[in-house]
Amino acid sequence: MERRSSIGNRLLAALPPADFDLLAPHLRKVSLERDVVLVRSGDLVEQIFFPCTALIAFVMDMPNGQAVATTMIGNEGAAGILSTLRSIRSPMTAVVRVAGTTWQISPARFHAALAHSHALASAVQLHMRSLLVQFQHIAACNALHSVEARLARWLLQVHDQIGDDTLPLTQETLSELLGVRRTTVTHVVHKLRASGAIRSNRRSSIEVDRPRLESAACECYEIMRGRIDRIVSAEGIRSSGHGAPPHGPRRSHAGPWTNGDKVHAPTRGAGAERSRSH
Repeated sequence: MERRSSIGNRLLAALPPADFDLLAPHLRKVSLERDVVLVRSGDLVEQIFFPCTALIAFVMDMPNGQAVATTMIGNEGAAGILSTLRSIRSPMTAVVRVAGTTWQISPARFHAALAHSHALASAVQLHMRSLLVQFQHIAACNALHSVEARLARWLLQVHDQIGDDTLPLTQETLSELLGVRRTTVTHVVHKLRASGAIRSNRRSSIEVDRPRLESAACECYEIMRGRIDRIVSAEGIRSSGHGAPPHGPRRSHAGPWTNGDKVHAPTRGAGAERSRSH
């Protein structure tokens, strides 16, 4: 537990010390400001980020100009890690939605360590499995549950990440997470406030009542949290990595999700820029 808190990122903290030491000399801790774009859709990934207190949204820009967040990455995962499989352009835009700290490393440095670490190869696979679980479950949740229940789920997820009852979320971010217009967000926030799940809301933050918020959320919250907790753990990395070759993520024929659960902002050179559209 002490090691996990000192590292700050659960995926990195779950690595055996010897495997983490392959990355440690090349990791740089930076502070990310809210609304900074780490990589735009179609751009090459220049940095991999392992958030500690920052929250990074994967955003898809729709033809009508609306932006929709497909998931939010915090201290349980990483952004840009798919670049370790091969040199690819980012399929989505990664935007900082809650300011905070993150570990940063270049894909080349990460890939060099990956070639010598079974556990690191497993961590990449498990992170991809975790993302797939989130994508699948969010898609199902969006189809089946009310906007109010989905907003409660998102707020609980953010609360888990930052550990504070006051969540630094703007109306724009909530609209992006829910895939609805801001007028709908205003209506749903009003309903949650009337039920006591939200004690107050200002332009750039929301104060929540955790027990009442849990009552308002759909069952997807508990299911997703349980699955991700099982995936992103030291035990998960050890069991997944047993006997795997160092280049497992690139050579695997079964795929990474088989047997899985149904400082200041970096400069542009470090892969970040201020959001122009959010």
